[in-house]
Amino acid sequence: TIGYTWAQGPNGSGTYYQSANGKKGAELKTALGKILKFDKSRNISYDGLYEAYKETDTRADGFVRDWYSKSTKYRHGIDNKGNYKKEGDMYNREHSVPQSWFEGSASQNILKSDIMHVVPTDGYVNNMRGNYPLAEVQDATYESNDTYCKRGSCKTTGYSSTVFEPNDEIKGDMARMYMYMVTCYEDECAGWGNSVFSKDKNGFSSWYLDMLMRWSALDPIDDIEIA
Repeated sequence: TIGYTWAQGPNGSGTYYQSANGKKGAELKTALGKILKFDKSRNISYDGLYEAYKETDTRADGFVRDWYSKSTKYRHGIDNKGNYKKEGDMYNREHSVPQSWFEGSASQNILKSDIMHVVPTDGYVNNMRGNYPLAEVQDATYESNDTYCKRGSCKTTGYSSTVFEPNDEIKGDMARMYMYMVTCYEDECAGWGNSVFSKDKNGFSSWYLDMLMRWSALDPIDDIEIA
């Protein structure tokens, strides 16, 4: 019974990942990417994201989990309408890998609505992030409420332009999100923006991979991420 359970894996994962069994390194990454890329169950519509967030991004108090702000109490499907003038006005959908980076990619339409990297955020803060890379800020030119997120010059070794820094409590989530992206979209990500992604087999420029590994260690996987 123990052997059977191990082979099957939780929720059938033993079967799901069967084609990656026994592989290592770059070969394992490629095998995982093929499994993920052709998993049609992940392909929900762009409008469908808002409905899915009810399951994936609801806080204990029932409000939307806001990835960029700690001062919001957004109601699912209600406070995502209208316009914003300041933090706290409305929430929308944030592409952690900006849309402008993957325009023209073969999987552009899927990337636009891939819930693994499109998360609910305050609309105003999302706009302040723009399409700047996620990294660590030296001198801030913008900070969200309680300095939860900030934008400014980069202090991460290897990059010198403007970046956007998420809060420490989600840096690991963001790092693993990006690792998913270079795995699932391995054949496309080399052309994505701002020296973050590269043609290296791991998918990242060296400075970015070093940072993501630090972030992943700083903020380990928690129960919310597992769910």
